[in-house]
Amino acid sequence: MTRETLIDVQHIYRHYGDTCAVQDVTFQLGKGEVLGFLGPNGAGKSTTMQIISGNLAPSAGRVLINGIDILDDPKRAKAQLGYLPEQPPLYRDLTVDEYLAYCARLHRVPRASVRSAVDTAKERCGLKDVGRRLIGNLSKGYQQRVGIAQAIIHFPKVVILDEPTVGLDPIQIREIRALIRELGKEHSVILSTHILPEVQATCNRVQIIHQGRLVYHDTIEHMAAQMRSSSLLVALRNPPPLAELQALPGVEAVETAANGRVRLRHAPDHNPAETLVERAVAQGWGLHELIPEYRSLEQVFMDLTCGEAPQPTAQEAA
Repeated sequence: MTRETLIDVQHIYRHYGDTCAVQDVTFQLGKGEVLGFLGPNGAGKSTTMQIISGNLAPSAGRVLINGIDILDDPKRAKAQLGYLPEQPPLYRDLTVDEYLAYCARLHRVPRASVRSAVDTAKERCGLKDVGRRLIGNLSKGYQQRVGIAQAIIHFPKVVILDEPTVGLDPIQIREIRALIRELGKEHSVILSTHILPEVQATCNRVQIIHQGRLVYHDTIEHMAAQMRSSSLLVALRNPPPLAELQALPGVEAVETAANGRVRLRHAPDHNPAETLVERAVAQGWGLHELIPEYRSLEQVFMDLTCGEAPQPTAQEAA
């Protein structure tokens, strides 16, 4: 079954004088996908988000929202979008119900459907019990919920969330993450964030931009496969010569580590742990510690963004 493509970004560029802030960015996102959009400061992430949301025109390239070109038909394209900026656009002197009804009218929800749209948004965002309260009197977590509610009040195909959990406490963060996962069932969601664990907790795709170019775009599952163990940290009471460890099947390199340990580097698909344990028992090496070492998402992010120049992704190279 072919997925429904709701976001189609085609070779967009954005120049500021002689500076190219966004260079040949291309990707697609289908219904039911949540994309974590990562990048260091100045990488072009905010510029890309502004182009996708229609707040900034690209110097070249196209953006289609549910098949509608955002430059050729901006009103129709933007009607498919819901957007939560980093600072939610809230009117603190309105109640939640008043504000959401106002947002519904701004998004051209038919008058007869406004009440239903407000009730549905409150239900989805956990706001049923605070409809009559002033927004200014709500906690920051509930204000974020109101911000998300205004982004989905008109049932858009695409929802863009910019740093939705900044400044929230751990309980509020868990609640907002659960809400984002729920939104991902009915919408395409782009989640811009600097919090790397948030991507792993809420997204099924991840995208990293560096120096204006995409350097990574893949599924969380594939990234997790790349993050799996590629080295073992080993402690032996009676260690053999390093050359004997180097000769174990699958071991690519052996390094000395702190506190008398050794690190065995191996191919991701050829873990020598089982062979090592068998050999250690047979030879009396006194194995008392065996720790698989995993790459974190932070390490992947740093590897991709701390080089001199970004390298093409697998999609670009194809």
